Amino acid sequence: MTASRFSALSHLECSRCASRRYDASQVHGTCDCGAPLLARYDLELLARRLDQGELASRRADLWRYHELLPVTGPDGIVSLGEGMTPLLPMPVLGKALGVPDLLMKDEGLIPTGTFKARGAAVGVSRAAELGVKGVAMPTNGNAGAAWAVYAARAGLPSLIAMPVGAPEITRAECVAAGAELYLVDGLINDAGALIASAVRHRPGYQDTSTMKEPYRLEGKKTMGLEIAEQLGWRFPDVLVYPTGGGVGIIGIHKAMLELRELGWVTGELPRMVCVQATGCAPIVRAFERGARESEPWPEASTIAFGITVPKALGDFLVLDSLYQSAGTAIAVEDEAILADQRTVARLEGCFICPEGAACFTAVRRLREAGWLTERDRVVVLNTGTGLKYPGTIGVRAGADIPVLAKSGSIPEQPRTRQRCRT
Repeated sequence: MTASRFSALSHLECSRCASRRYDASQVHGTCDCGAPLLARYDLELLARRLDQGELASRRADLWRYHELLPVTGPDGIVSLGEGMTPLLPMPVLGKALGVPDLLMKDEGLIPTGTFKARGAAVGVSRAAELGVKGVAMPTNGNAGAAWAVYAARAGLPSLIAMPVGAPEITRAECVAAGAELYLVDGLINDAGALIASAVRHRPGYQDTSTMKEPYRLEGKKTMGLEIAEQLGWRFPDVLVYPTGGGVGIIGIHKAMLELRELGWVTGELPRMVCVQATGCAPIVRAFERGARESEPWPEASTIAFGITVPKALGDFLVLDSLYQSAGTAIAVEDEAILADQRTVARLEGCFICPEGAACFTAVRRLREAGWLTERDRVVVLNTGTGLKYPGTIGVRAGADIPVLAKSGSIPEQPRTRQRCRT
């Protein structure tokens, strides 16, 4: 397949001043105005050339949608088999929450254990294709780990800075992949300032911070493409997403707009739900005020470390997706997040990350408030495996788990299990 037929990418467009276009064959960061750039495709041509039924014969990964991705040829793909994660029915939990048609898109099964692998796969592939000499980024942990791994796969060096409080396992992933790693006594915004300064002195390195390059978003949008395909080319009624930098919710919204323009899916867009923690909820606060962008959140802190983003560069795009889809934004407490992480595991056998658990807490609250009904088809995004956050369960030998002598025996009657809220 020729490059022109492999990708329908046509140009880059400023997300704030849409009349300003950039040549997609060159390396770009943000628009001159400071806003993120968005990849645009020749959807009119693609609609004539490709029927969605053809996708069924392609391999089951995110690259099956290559016409809607920016890599210009198959030789440019850097892959570890990412994409096409399961869309799991959650019948027991759904019944308990009063939302019988509840589904979970489980990103915990993707390479590196989180949805960050999608953005890394496409972002690194495109960076390498355009001749970038190295990638650099701040991270709350999982994105840096994913980009380090994919950069290693592509033969590129990676420069990563993360808060010292980030999950320790993500440090190990970066080190194992040969990344140049620095820990920062601060938050992701502080790490971002250090990366921006470093890149100015490293010719050929690209700052791949959230929304500061156009192609991480394109990898994340494949979650939306997959959900639509897995539902038989339909949209769910509601889509619930944990939001920090917001790339995932922006990407899914972008994917669904593209599908509708292609004519592959018709009908109303899903009502998008932005979920944050009460310890860091700048987008929720902005939504409640009807604002177009958020204000920096002071002293941000939450157990759901991946959504600890005091101020997102693309916050206005997240808010646009909520306003345009008649969606909402909600903040939930750490205590409830941890309780629901256990509830999901106990009722459905899924050990999910705290960010994903926050979404189920949000479903509970929105159903209780009447914003969700029992007729709604609701898709929750679990953005990673709980195995990357072992400290959130906090079990201890001797205190939480009995320790038996070698000569001892297990009681004949089962122990009373720790009760979780339902």
